[in-house]
Amino acid sequence: MRNTSTVPSYSFDKETGWRLDLPTSIVPGTRVLCLYRVSTTKQLYHDMNDEADIPMQRLRCREFAQQNGWTIVCELQEEGISGHKVRAENRDKIQMIKDYAVKQKFDILLVFMFDRIGRIADETPFVVEWLISHGIRVWASQEGEQRIDNHTDRLMNYIRFWQADGESQKTSIRTANSMHILTEQGYFTGGTRPYGYDLVKSGRMNKKKQEVHDLAINEDEAAQIRLMFHLAYTYGYGAQSIVNHMNANGYKNRSGKNWHPSTVQAILRNKTYTGILKSGDTFSPVQDQLCIVEKNVFDSVQDMLEVRSRRYQQTRSAPLNTRGSSLLAGNIFCGHCGARLCITTSGKGRRRADGTDIVRTRYCCQTKTRTHGECGGQTGYTVHKVDEIIDTFVRSVLEKVRAVDRTEIVEAQNKIDIESKKQHIRELRRDAEKAESELQKLQSEIIRSLTGESAFTPQMLRPAIDAQERKFADLMQTLHAAEEDMHDSENNLLALTERFDDVLHWAAMYNNADMAAKKMIVSRIIERVDMFRDYEIRITLNISIEQFLNTIDCDL
Repeated sequence: MRNTSTVPSYSFDKETGWRLDLPTSIVPGTRVLCLYRVSTTKQLYHDMNDEADIPMQRLRCREFAQQNGWTIVCELQEEGISGHKVRAENRDKIQMIKDYAVKQKFDILLVFMFDRIGRIADETPFVVEWLISHGIRVWASQEGEQRIDNHTDRLMNYIRFWQADGESQKTSIRTANSMHILTEQGYFTGGTRPYGYDLVKSGRMNKKKQEVHDLAINEDEAAQIRLMFHLAYTYGYGAQSIVNHMNANGYKNRSGKNWHPSTVQAILRNKTYTGILKSGDTFSPVQDQLCIVEKNVFDSVQDMLEVRSRRYQQTRSAPLNTRGSSLLAGNIFCGHCGARLCITTSGKGRRRADGTDIVRTRYCCQTKTRTHGECGGQTGYTVHKVDEIIDTFVRSVLEKVRAVDRTEIVEAQNKIDIESKKQHIRELRRDAEKAESELQKLQSEIIRSLTGESAFTPQMLRPAIDAQERKFADLMQTLHAAEEDMHDSENNLLALTERFDDVLHWAAMYNNADMAAKKMIVSRIIERVDMFRDYEIRITLNISIEQFLNTIDCDL
């Protein structure tokens, strides 16, 4: 119902936003629709001194309308909508404004500043032109009226939103770069603190004059993290086995409850425990004060988790479990038909003279024992015979590596890798600079188009610009990846040294290790074993070990 008083009263509707119950008479041409927008929901009820928030926009627009004798008939607000990223066709309020304009429900669109309408250079100026062509005047309380009476007006209209678009891009770049720079400098940039760490006051202030926090190791929690990685690295425990061990021994999570497999899985994947902080695609150098797990241990656990994933079901090399008395589990196959060999036992009920059971354990071809298909190989292979062959091979690998001078070989290989990658980066930079130059030429043609100096319309130029933007973005992404790879290569000396240390560690513990630990060492060295008749055997090395052995020129 209309308000019969002479004073407007406001009401809020979830679908249409703020509305006004109006006096019965309105001066023609003075009906105002106000649009308020903030890019993040955090700005909705922010500090009233912030010109970007909704309350301040509403206050300024109401004051401006009152000064000009206009009557606000509708107020719409967009919460958490980016005017730079979200196009008009996907903004409900813009579509509602267009609908109201066609139905002649208002005369003036009023915003706090024109960038509240949008910040997309190739779209927002034409939204404004569309409104004006439908008889709607477009005003900003801080910038006046936007007109399109001539070419100059149209050019200024485009330039206004082109500048706003550029400012949005610059703001995004500044924000991203600030986060990246802080991360590269080793600072924690916020979010939930990982288990194993405390938040401590840093003494630094952010732009809002709030003290920011750094991470520090919580030794009680870190002890549990180290235990989890030890169980995974040394004994091949998966998340569920780790949970069973932790809960059975009274270990609790931060809230005092039992551990859950999904939480443990996330912990085993979290690179922060190696002392490396992450923000988006940016990683910090190793922060020694945050290191809970050694890098080589973390990397080995990642390899184990990867090969145990479902997509490697047919080719996985790491044992799915480390129980049992056989060295190979999950990575031994029939060389004739390719089927996996499974463990079977026989002789149950038969006893020796001393009363112990006579049990025969074999690796058996699943084609013959389960599917009864055709296979030219043996049905089974005695476990202890196969394991003796594998044990001898593994010992030979470990001994040969121990005899190599690692420093000389690692440094030489590292120089070769870095030089080739530097050349690749130089080529990518040249391509990216060329693509950026071509993109700038196309963007400049847009302005010439608006002034009538170009043979092309903005609509004709848009596909070419989009394609060039994608090309430039792809090249920059490839360049960034190459630079990251280059950064990794510069650390190859440390990585290869750590690989030597791994093998030496395995060599030191192998002779006295229990079966679970031996299985894990074997799985890290051997990718796959194929068995043929008469115990002929083909061993495929783990790719990282094969590359490592090639690097040190170790023949087996």
